Amino acid sequence: MVGYLARRAGSMILVLLGVSVLVFLIMQLVPGDPVRTMLGPTATAESIAAVRADLGLDQPLVQQYVSYLGGLVQGDLNTSLTMAQPVAEIVFPKLGNTIILAAGALVICLVIGVPLGVLAATRQYSLFDRGAMFLSLAGASVPVYWAALVVISVFALELGWLPTSGMYDVREPGGLGDLLRHLVLPAATAAVVPTAVIARLTRSVMVEALQQDHIRMLRANGVPERQIVWKHALRNALPPIVNIVGLQVGYLLGGVIFIEVVFSWPGLGGQLYTSITSNDMPIIQAGVLFIALVFVVVNLIADIVVALLDPRTREAVG
Repeated sequence: MVGYLARRAGSMILVLLGVSVLVFLIMQLVPGDPVRTMLGPTATAESIAAVRADLGLDQPLVQQYVSYLGGLVQGDLNTSLTMAQPVAEIVFPKLGNTIILAAGALVICLVIGVPLGVLAATRQYSLFDRGAMFLSLAGASVPVYWAALVVISVFALELGWLPTSGMYDVREPGGLGDLLRHLVLPAATAAVVPTAVIARLTRSVMVEALQQDHIRMLRANGVPERQIVWKHALRNALPPIVNIVGLQVGYLLGGVIFIEVVFSWPGLGGQLYTSITSNDMPIIQAGVLFIALVFVVVNLIADIVVALLDPRTREAVG
């Protein structure tokens, strides 16, 4: 297991290195001059050249990347071109807010998606099964922005149950209760597609698990069906479920960008949207790198959990 973890950590570093190269090169291809954007339309050619030299943007591309990578290793994420603040001071609080939103959506995915898939598998080809899979197929096909507009229209504008923007009430910011009230709608909207995917996969692997020989033997020995389903069959189906949940975390981190913009959630996605429109390259680079970091860490954790759950995987990884 130690060797497996070392290999996975090495591959994680290579993935992040590749992401840093890709993001750096893409930023060089973005039209427009970030220095001119930072100084404004009245900037002179001399002032633009001076700022470019100060930021190292007049150096060869390879040297710029080496300097950028060296700064990353030392924890230096450069300075925002539009806000004149260290990128770390801007990105870290926003990343925390995005993780809160993604975690809330993930809880909804697990609480609804896994039980729905299990119950559909135990009632294979029944009306409940067909209805659940139809709803999951519809959920997987729903555009995120459309779902956001629907929930805002119904639960905020028509019923007036929940707020539509921010993390806390601007007039009387509260504690955890206020945060949860503001979290419900964006988290539920972000969870629609991943919940549908998790439900469909859970149903598929549970159908296969319930047809195993040892499950038939348990039934023949009179073990209660509830215990067979939730204790024995679900345990065998957990490894692929854990894998798909890890992949859906990556979807959530990408999908919440639209959610944060629509619901004015002060997270990294909303900040990335603002930075893209203003061509603030240091924040864009840092934001993409942090999303990639969270994604690979979550999938590393998922792989470890799968190895602990499945003896065959533990033997394969050593």
